[in-house]
Amino acid sequence: MTQTDEQAAVVIGATGGLGAALVRALEASGRYAVVHALSRAGTGFDLEDEASIAAAAATVAGGPAPSLVFVATGVLHHGFEPERSWRALDAEHMLRDYRINAVGPALVAKHFLPLLPRDRRAVFAALSARVGSIGDNRLGGWHSYRASKAALNMLLRNLAVEAGRTHRQAVIAGLHPGTVDTGLSAPFQKGVQPEKLFTAEYSVEQLLAVLDRLAPADSGGVFAWDGQRVPE
Repeated sequence: MTQTDEQAAVVIGATGGLGAALVRALEASGRYAVVHALSRAGTGFDLEDEASIAAAAATVAGGPAPSLVFVATGVLHHGFEPERSWRALDAEHMLRDYRINAVGPALVAKHFLPLLPRDRRAVFAALSARVGSIGDNRLGGWHSYRASKAALNMLLRNLAVEAGRTHRQAVIAGLHPGTVDTGLSAPFQKGVQPEKLFTAEYSVEQLLAVLDRLAPADSGGVFAWDGQRVPE
């Protein structure tokens, strides 16, 4: 994409480790007339409150059309530890992960996809995870997180199919950011090789480069920070 005063970017989860780094990178890029940084702490945006999502979309609709909507949210361990066995399965844990990791991004898509321009390339991206891959699952465990991310991946595929009928240049993608040194991964960094523990800035740089390379034919896929497609 080239610099223009007629496009906007939207970052959902703008005060998280990755989200804040993403906002800084997008603002520094000079590509966007405005970067909408949406978060519960900053703007009252609540991923679990559809009315707040709709209100944010209405605000964005009043300005340049967003050529990038990036959902940089997710939950892994806040209040619950990832399950190591089926014996630890808990209904509220599962429902919480689904609300944040799958339902929330789906509702963002409901209200923000219609804002994407139809006459040029636009991107809707959401943070996913390699552990959401069914084909790549060799370890088991982490039931709620894995299942909610797998659900997100299916939703992204569905959205890509539907958006392809009206927004032929749109790209909808899930992104695996690697192991990033943020609060989400902090309890699970033991044993991670130093070169595999990324700063938020490095991960964001890699993810934006991946998005730049994706074409409409890639829409609906999940891609890792290194550009490799994550198995379904």
